[in-house]
Amino acid sequence: MKLNIQKPLVIFDLETTGLDMVNDRVIQLSYIKVYPDGKETRGDMLINPEKHIPEMVEQLTGIKDADVADKPTFKQVAAKLNEEFSGCDFAGFNSNFFDIPMLAEEFLRAGIDFDFSKCRLIDACTIFKKMERRNLAAAYKFYCGRKMEDDFEAHRADQDTEATYKVLMGQLDMYRPENQEDPERCLANDMDVLAEFSKQNDNVDFAGRIVWADKKDAKGQTVLDANGNPVRVEVFNFGKHKGEEVAAVLRYDSGYFSWMLGGDFTNNTKQVLTRIRLRESKMI
Repeated sequence: MKLNIQKPLVIFDLETTGLDMVNDRVIQLSYIKVYPDGKETRGDMLINPEKHIPEMVEQLTGIKDADVADKPTFKQVAAKLNEEFSGCDFAGFNSNFFDIPMLAEEFLRAGIDFDFSKCRLIDACTIFKKMERRNLAAAYKFYCGRKMEDDFEAHRADQDTEATYKVLMGQLDMYRPENQEDPERCLANDMDVLAEFSKQNDNVDFAGRIVWADKKDAKGQTVLDANGNPVRVEVFNFGKHKGEEVAAVLRYDSGYFSWMLGGDFTNNTKQVLTRIRLRESKMI
């Protein structure tokens, strides 16, 4: 089956020093770039995290400090990756919850404002969980008919990337209308549909500090647009302003903006907050 895409799709996976978006770093990045004409290109690189790789991560990935000592840092490859990934959609396994947010942080630390909000984000893990609710190894067995350990080396980004690509293709084949009697188990080979199906929350930023919510009027009633649909606005999802519209808080409590920019929040959260403030200032 050929992917139904109108612009390149990057299927990727990261290995990192840990799961902390603020303090941990990428040590391996692998991707398959699929073009609308069916052409595929692959990339795989080890990255110097400029910090010690924990023993647990070393045991999982097989990547040691010595393996990355002479490799480029993310900052040194960021411009090349920005050029390679610009104009693409992205797919991965659990990527909307970890790999995309981590990659966004690494770009921002390198001084590159890569706007993932303009990309469609396809998460094969979310599709799998909603359809079958298992992990990558089980997904590979279920969709590809083989044991993952027979075909791949576990916990390596390049191997997991290849497996994820095969799982995604298997999902699209299995859930084609002609292969399903139940309409609810059909899934279109369309990036807009897959991106929407991959969503599991209403986060505006990846960390979920700011979320989408229905706008309320002074009486607490939902505000509707011209078509009768609820108007959606960004609201804070934590702290003393939880549930309040971000734009309104920035108007009456301007110090909150400065506090968040100086606080221990992810760069992506600060980026989203700054964009909202700039947007609102242009409307005044």
